[in-house]
Order: sequence, then C-alpha cells, then structure tokens
Amino acid sequence: MSAKSITLEEFLANDYESYEYTKGELVPMGDPTMEHGEVSSNLVILLGTYVRQHRLGRIYTAATTFQIGPGGRKPDVAFVSQERLPENRRQASPIPPDLAIEVVSPTDKTYEIQEKVLEYLAAGARMVWVVEPVLKTITVYRSPNDIRTLTINDSLTGENVIEGFQCSGAEIFE
Repeated sequence: MSAKSITLEEFLANDYESYEYTKGELVPMGDPTMEHGEVSSNLVILLGTYVRQHRLGRIYTAATTFQIGPGGRKPDVAFVSQERLPENRRQASPIPPDLAIEVVSPTDKTYEIQEKVLEYLAAGARMVWVVEPVLKTITVYRSPNDIRTLTINDSLTGENVIEGFQCSGAEIFE
C-alpha cells in the first residue's frame, strides 16, 4: 500500500494498526520477523518486570501510538514514567515516551531509523535504544551527540530514565 495523506488528528483519533504517521502521510510499518518478536518480547519482559515491581511507570508495545511532534510513531517498546502518565489513557499518547526502543527489522532502512531517533529526541524522549538483532548491538542515544553502542558483553542500564534497571546485552538477544 502506498502512503495516504491524512491529518494528525485523524491518525490519532483512529486505530491505524501497523501504520505510523509522518510528514503528513499514513506510512505502513514493515512486517516483523520472529527474531524481531523475540527481541521485542525479551525487552518487554525484562523492562516490564522491573518497572512494575518498582512502580516506576508503564511499558508499551508497538500497538501504542505516541504523538511525536507533528507525527505519530509506534516504537517497538516504550516506557512512560509514573509522573508523566496522561490521565486519559484511552487514546493515543499525547506525549513522547521517556524511553523509545526500536528493534531493527530486515526491511528497515538505516536513515529511516536515524530519522525516528532524531524525532523521538526532538519531541522530548529522554533516551532512545536502537536494538540490532543481526549485529547483536544496542545503540543508546541521549542526544544527537551523546551516543554509545553496546554489545552482548556489555551491561545495559536504564540510567536516570529507568533508575536501577540493568541487564546484560546477551539477555536481550536470548
């Protein structure tokens, strides 16, 4: 399906499953692979367990739309801190997540992932993780100039976004 022009309000008011909204257009998301699903699930379980246990906020999956500037994005996994949770959660999120996570799929283009990272940061996300299943790396973005790449041998932390969270890079790719 080619891109379809709609307004941001129309996108946020409707459930466009498997679509994001950017540059005034409804854009289809690629079909995730089993590997993508496994990595995303590992992240949801690891983060979700920690966040719930410590009552830090909520973890969201790619079914959740976040308003990111003039667009709507669906990160593969996202975290919103307790103090920032919108009162009305029966709609798309009017705020960006504190942490947005993109798991790279075979159909993803590098520049499109980089555009998403910059959009998340510009909209107010405090941190973005780009998880690359083929290389088994996690790139942590705090700003366009504060970037670190971790491997399966490194420890991934929530820094000051999900305080106290820690796991090995290997756990993400199990």
